[in-house]
Amino acid sequence: MSDEKETLIVASKTKAYIKSQGCMVSSDALDELNKKVYEIIENAVKRTKENKRSTLRAHDF
Repeated sequence: MSDEKETLIVASKTKAYIKSQGCMVSSDALDELNKKVYEIIENAVKRTKENKRSTLRAHDF
């Protein structure tokens, strides 16, 4: 079974935005960005639980 997680970003929109900023996108950049998104969410979930809440709020990020 693969260790890859489901993609949470929209690759085409992300690539388009990066291109609009005058840069190109390497083949592994979006995978790494997806990992960062998971990391951010996991940290926010941890903070939510530490504060004994079940609702993740904007300030948890």
